[in-house]
Amino acid sequence: MKFEYFIAKRIIDSKAYKSSVSAPIIKIGIAAIAIGIIVMMIAIATGIGLQQKIREKVVAFNGDIIISNFDSNNSQESGRPVSLNQDFYPEFKSVEGINHIQAVASKFGIIRTERDFEAIILKGVGADYNWMYFESFMKEGRMPDYSKEMNDEVLISEYLANRLGFKINDNFITLFRKEDPNKPPFMRPNKIVGIYNSGFKDFDETYVIGDLRHLQRLNKWEEDQAGHFEVFVNDYRKLNEIYNNVYNNTPSMLNVTTVEQKFGSIFEWIKIFDKNIYGIIGIMILVAGINMITALLVLILERTQMIGVLKALGSNNWTIRKIFLYNASYLITLGLIWGNALGLGLLFAQKYFSLFPLNPDVYYVTEAPVYISISYILALNIGTFILCLIMLLLPSYLITKISPVKAIRFE
Repeated sequence: MKFEYFIAKRIIDSKAYKSSVSAPIIKIGIAAIAIGIIVMMIAIATGIGLQQKIREKVVAFNGDIIISNFDSNNSQESGRPVSLNQDFYPEFKSVEGINHIQAVASKFGIIRTERDFEAIILKGVGADYNWMYFESFMKEGRMPDYSKEMNDEVLISEYLANRLGFKINDNFITLFRKEDPNKPPFMRPNKIVGIYNSGFKDFDETYVIGDLRHLQRLNKWEEDQAGHFEVFVNDYRKLNEIYNNVYNNTPSMLNVTTVEQKFGSIFEWIKIFDKNIYGIIGIMILVAGINMITALLVLILERTQMIGVLKALGSNNWTIRKIFLYNASYLITLGLIWGNALGLGLLFAQKYFSLFPLNPDVYYVTEAPVYISISYILALNIGTFILCLIMLLLPSYLITKISPVKAIRFE
């Protein structure tokens, strides 16, 4: 056992140490480390969790990459149709990293009831549609089945169902305008087989999922035509790389955009979370470090006589500094242990019991989502430990200024 570690351990185990004048200050330092790690863990977990949850919901309704015809119409309604007879459909084999591709279309309509009406977008999907995201959104009923004959089954949001007083198996009429405004609108019957709630109000108050073949008829398209293609990638972190490959492997008459380009304002907003996370981490480490510096200075002053005796016995300045740095390391570790225990407890409680709701009008989610990963927890703990220890090197320099003779006579 090293001499410095041995002395530091004896100081920590000493009963006098635990009941000394510095004990309250030491406890404050440990508490500062614990509170700092709790706040940083919550900031990272909720920040990344919110980014992922919002991104997943936007992707669920639009795909990661959208392939369509060039069109000056910037609305959500499908303009010029795109042919389904493409080399990349129904499987995009020429580009790696693509999980799925599906053909869809969308059209503005109005749901009309005896007492109310609501403007909606009917999103037409086919047998190739991936319902994976909507499985987690489902509140009642089942998914529509478009793999067989054309039918009137639709999936409607809980928001629209509550607003219009709909329930599972209810029927309603949707009106679609014709090109000639003087002619009466198309009337399309629908039957509700499922109700979903994505928590993303902008989409929930707009989208109704129906059969693509109805939109093909309404728009007078051929059976091999759709509004656009939605492409899903395996790893979102490689989205830009896959987008470039898709762009290079798509005919020049087709337009290729990413979901980030289509909804730039939303993705720019969630990127701000990164700056908030970095700011919180910096402030918390600074506060924790200042508290530990105060605790270390008090420890040095309290052990001035011991420092003088060790110097008189031949110990050099670096040896004595290491004794106090070992002591500080123990305090930092203790704070990290308490902080991790309490922080993870809060995160798991939120993950499984949803203790803290959020306003979906502002955050696009109904509850604070959390992302828990061993990688960022380890990085946060190691980084906090190292940075706090580096910050303590400067105050430990005070030991070099202590004279052995004056220190031994210090009262």
